[in-house]
Amino acid sequence: MQLIDDFLHLLYPSGCFVCEKELSKFENHLCSFCLEKISLTNFHLFEDATSMDKLFWGRIKINKSYSHLFFEKNKVSQSILFSLKYKNNPSIGIYFGEEIGKILHVIPELSNVDAILPVPLHPKKQFSRGYNQSEVLAKGIATTFPKKLDVKSVVRSIHSETQTKKSRFQRWDNVSGIFFIKNEIKHYQHILIVDDVVTTGSTIEAMANAILSISPTVLISVATLAIAK
Repeated sequence: MQLIDDFLHLLYPSGCFVCEKELSKFENHLCSFCLEKISLTNFHLFEDATSMDKLFWGRIKINKSYSHLFFEKNKVSQSILFSLKYKNNPSIGIYFGEEIGKILHVIPELSNVDAILPVPLHPKKQFSRGYNQSEVLAKGIATTFPKKLDVKSVVRSIHSETQTKKSRFQRWDNVSGIFFIKNEIKHYQHILIVDDVVTTGSTIEAMANAILSISPTVLISVATLAIAK
């Protein structure tokens, strides 16, 4: 088997999606050099409130929040998000989802999570993109943090504009009322919302509020690949 793997690597070498350098057989998606440039948050090691915790203070009650890395413009983290979101590279989402799941698995506050719910895309946007990047992350998370993956209980019923260049108020106005929640959500006591990146937190806040309007006692936790620094 090892000989076959070595032979296949010689025939079909893969490259780092950031710098395009050929990967060794021990590397996955990113070369070691680019991997070292990622700014991990290490939020799971914090005893005090993190910047992600504080983001939702006074807005929505979040049981536990975690983000894997800091989003920094013109750096490796931006290339990761861009590749996942716009360059048809779902495998990078699976990879980072698995890495996130390994950490979530050892966080005590998340031990009783019933289901993982990715932030949904509107069907039109998902069709044009080919996949939902948050759902891909959630699938990766569910492999190493073995909880039920639910992609049906929350529906994005309104096709909103991109959030990229909007102010905090505009972002909230843009996502208010866009989610439809099915009654199946009432079966859960603790859910984990998964998204690719959190900036102002407006989308997660809108989804959480919509869920709480149907199931007021459910605990809500959040996990994202990145958080704006």
